[in-house]
Amino acid sequence: MWPYYESEDWSVLPPELNRRFNPAFNMASIKQAFNEAVERVRMPAPTRLRDLIRQIRAARTAAEERTVVNKECAYIRSTFREEDSVWRCRNIAKLLYIHMLGYPAHFGQLECLKLIASPRFTDKRIGYLGAMLLLDERQDVHLLITNCLKNDLNSSTQFVIGLALCTLGAIASPEMARDLASEVERLMKSANAYIRKKAALCAFRIIRRVPELMEMFLPATRSLITEKNHGVLITGVTLITEMCENSVDTLNHFKKIVPNLVRILKNLILAGYSPEHDVSGVSDPFLQVKILRLLRILGRNDIDASEAMNDILAQVATNTETSKNVGNTILYETVLSIMDIKSESGLRVLAVNILGRFLLNNDKNIRYVALNTLLKTVYVDTSAVQRHRSTILECLKDPDVSIRKRAMELSFALVNSNNIRNMMKELLLFLERADPEFKAQCSSNIVMSAERFAPNKRWHLETLFKVLVAAGNYVRDDVVACTIQLISETQSQQSYAVSALWRALEKDTSDKQPLAQVATWCIGEYGDLLLYGPPLEDIDTPINLTEDEVIDVYQRLLWNPQNTVVTKQYTLLSLTKLSTRFQKGNEKIRQIIDTFGSNLHIELQQRGIEFSQLFRKYDHLRPALLERMPPMETARPQANGIIGMVNGEPEPEEEKSSVLEASSPSSDSSALLDLLGTTDLGMTPSVSNKNTSANSTTIVNNNDLLDLLGSLDLNVPTSTSTLPQTQTSQIFNSTNTTNFLVDGLLNSSSVQNDTLTMIVLDKAGLKIIFRLERSPDIADLLIINMSAQNSGNAILTDFLFQAAVPKTFQLQMLSPSSTVIPPSGQVTQVLKVTNINKVPLRMRLRISYTGPTGPVLEQTEVNNFPSLISQ
Repeated sequence: MWPYYESEDWSVLPPELNRRFNPAFNMASIKQAFNEAVERVRMPAPTRLRDLIRQIRAARTAAEERTVVNKECAYIRSTFREEDSVWRCRNIAKLLYIHMLGYPAHFGQLECLKLIASPRFTDKRIGYLGAMLLLDERQDVHLLITNCLKNDLNSSTQFVIGLALCTLGAIASPEMARDLASEVERLMKSANAYIRKKAALCAFRIIRRVPELMEMFLPATRSLITEKNHGVLITGVTLITEMCENSVDTLNHFKKIVPNLVRILKNLILAGYSPEHDVSGVSDPFLQVKILRLLRILGRNDIDASEAMNDILAQVATNTETSKNVGNTILYETVLSIMDIKSESGLRVLAVNILGRFLLNNDKNIRYVALNTLLKTVYVDTSAVQRHRSTILECLKDPDVSIRKRAMELSFALVNSNNIRNMMKELLLFLERADPEFKAQCSSNIVMSAERFAPNKRWHLETLFKVLVAAGNYVRDDVVACTIQLISETQSQQSYAVSALWRALEKDTSDKQPLAQVATWCIGEYGDLLLYGPPLEDIDTPINLTEDEVIDVYQRLLWNPQNTVVTKQYTLLSLTKLSTRFQKGNEKIRQIIDTFGSNLHIELQQRGIEFSQLFRKYDHLRPALLERMPPMETARPQANGIIGMVNGEPEPEEEKSSVLEASSPSSDSSALLDLLGTTDLGMTPSVSNKNTSANSTTIVNNNDLLDLLGSLDLNVPTSTSTLPQTQTSQIFNSTNTTNFLVDGLLNSSSVQNDTLTMIVLDKAGLKIIFRLERSPDIADLLIINMSAQNSGNAILTDFLFQAAVPKTFQLQMLSPSSTVIPPSGQVTQVLKVTNINKVPLRMRLRISYTGPTGPVLEQTEVNNFPSLISQ
């Protein structure tokens, strides 16, 4: 057939051959194309990709879809075995679609390599795409693709070189990157702008994969910043940014290009209309954002570099159009740069004002970004953010839940001694109408703020009572403990407290269990002040009560099926105490207590029997045993108080009140082995050979966390020496109030209520404290209240606390209160450890955070817990 076509006009050739014909091709290539076209005529054409997509989408069930896919895969396998090179390109394209649907398609790897070796650009394009999707870490396949890439990187066609560079950047292994880095560095100096752009992007990916190759690309990278082509310039800025983030020496090296970057940014601002780079009236906003981000990195902690870019940042902030989204994007990056460098105070105020304008934007995404950024910058310039306090408070009423959450967090960060009254008024209104997922964290934050900035004790108590009423059952247990302690230590306000709480207790408290607990405790301690104390001068309507009226309310609380067992424990103990506070009515109180001697709940039954003995066998000891408690003087961890919340950085909204028994999924030691494995977190371990506290913790210099529990041999006796830092204090909380009197004074055999404190880490301004408590309901359960305190002057971000125990224990970790620890702030987290086998507890910890000097990783082992927790 060939002589026939050789004597005819070229227009009658098949379309495939016409597309291939070019004067640059010799006669051999034309004959090859002709033979391929003839072969396609002889063989039946396979299903086209669009037809396969149509068939798969037409499948009604998953089984029908699998049938179509399996049939097509079988056909593709058969063509691969027959070495069908005519339709290989189409078959690989269909195989890639099948792979994207989630079906196995790695049997086409070698066919992709054959397409890459083809001289046709269409075949190469499909082949390289298949290589990026289907290639694995097999050594032989990587060796073949390396040779193909090296050949195509030396091609004379820019588009073939571009395909090779894209593929290398996507799938480069460390070995492949080292083999081809010199070729990429050579192409970065090419005269073709298209190739320079692709090579710079490939170098960016190689440096991420193999950082030690950075020095090779430095000379070629410096020349990219002088480019006129915007495509090459933006890739050059991206490459320099990656280098500066990975190396301090490279960062110092590139600080001298700050004037060049300022000049480029100024030209972009002052440039006229350019159709090639214009986006909604803004000249190349993508390049402007990249330059602003690089300036932020270069100017951080550098006064000279910051001074050089102050003027241009002010120009960008004042001259950028805000009516379009691209302008808002540039302004956002400008604000981040201003707040991150050593900028002038006036410039910081300008940046905060920009965020204030964002809060007034109709776009919810822009408002959220503004709130999120203000939350990060509030500790840098609090006074500037305070000017927008009214706008931030208005965001509390926004219908969008994410905006309300960020506005709430920012509002608490703005609370201080000057605005505490107005802020608490607004936040209490928000708490009343807030969704249930907000009530727990909002109530705890209000208590924390009131404890720090309360103008007087009366206002403090009023605020806590309002929180108990507004938050209801969503109040956390630590709020109950804090309120009880405040009442106990404020003797001058005890008459007011018992009167106010009695008014609240008279109403239905089934949906306010924490309020009922605080009220019954207070009335049990100070019931004599309620009935026989002097009238309060600042109370308009004095309370006129009889003992029988109080006892009737207690009887209603004890017999109400909606009240929790913990509330009934509080009430039962409080009623027992009232027998010594009241002048008469002991017989009625004894009868009520006797009814609990046969209660179905074992805790209430035990207390009913023991309290009944106080009216019979131990009646002569009852006045002394039930006398008023002295003021509580429990040592607080810091000025912020005992509430496990950070001012302005509340806990995640997923964490609920423990009254609702909310908990996160339990995690055993095997899951924690995966969690604390050898995943590269981009952190430099900061490990010390010196113990943070004598005989309390041991710093482990071991980076192989896959063997996290390898050295925890449970057969070896564990030293349980007394901890110097451990202090014992009795805490009168919601779960062990009755045990304090019954178990402690009557020597009952139930759970202990001692709380032990351990300092497990104290380094670089970060102190990790464990407070150990035995569960009153579950004998084998140990509750560890972890508190991470920041005593430094810098904010700690990305805080992550991880723990692992031997397999004989069960560990459950609840959500932390926050991931950010401001100066003089703290983060709390609850750990629950179940010790069924009664063996000594050993635990390994991993604490990571980002401080002023960068990421920090601390590892420690706690192997001498007090012996009482393993009994």
